[in-house]
Amino acid sequence: QVQLVESGGGLVQPGGSLRLSCAASGSFFSVSTMGWYRQAPGKQRELVAIITNGGNTNYADSVKGRFTISRDNAKNTVYLQMNSLKPEDTAVYYCNSHFIKQSWGQGTQVTVSS
Repeated sequence: QVQLVESGGGLVQPGGSLRLSCAASGSFFSVSTMGWYRQAPGKQRELVAIITNGGNTNYADSVKGRFTISRDNAKNTVYLQMNSLKPEDTAVYYCNSHFIKQSWGQGTQVTVSS
């Protein structure tokens, strides 16, 4: 059974940084395009960034230039470095395979507030 475990969230002031991690079990990881998603209260889950198994990346316009997605296939882990955080980045962040969704993990809460 595939498991996705997100970590690294927390409370941070505007302009601050956080680094999220997502550890995945299962052999699907190394061949999958992985994505980070987020869901703010009262809103639908949205795509934040994706990274292919070869390392190509793409970002939502709202985070471009501030967030960086990366992966370590040897560790079955995908990361999201978030800089210059804004209050509107507040959400629960999740990772998942982009094209063939696995069961969602619990996510990690990111709160940007002064």
